[in-house]
Amino acid sequence: MKILQEFKKFAITGNVMDMAVGIIIGGAFGKIVSSLVKDIIMPPIGILLGGIDFSRLNIVLKNSNDPSKIISLNYGSFLNTIIDFLIIAFCIFIALKQVNKLKKKEEEKPVEPSENILLLREIRDNTKNNNNRAKDV
Repeated sequence: MKILQEFKKFAITGNVMDMAVGIIIGGAFGKIVSSLVKDIIMPPIGILLGGIDFSRLNIVLKNSNDPSKIISLNYGSFLNTIIDFLIIAFCIFIALKQVNKLKKKEEEKPVEPSENILLLREIRDNTKNNNNRAKDV
């Protein structure tokens, strides 16, 4: 029972939930980037390079009359995947850079002293004032 209770505590903590949301959003973001690369970025690049469709670039290792038995290295798809990765990595870099920028601004804000500190300061100041009055008399 103790293991189940520990697992429940672990699974419900904020970090695990944040991670789960991040993974789901990351998967959706990956699909968006893949579509961006495949459908928007690569066609103009292909036109600039003479009408090449990168997704179809391959080297046939074993040819056959049956298309399902052809063995090939699909380096065009691999290039698309590399471009996907670079775009995702760049987006994550920009996002983290912005988060770090916001953290620095938060760190630069002066920390307000607690109520206890303010009261202690007031007592100190009153004590000094009383001591100064006593010396004047």
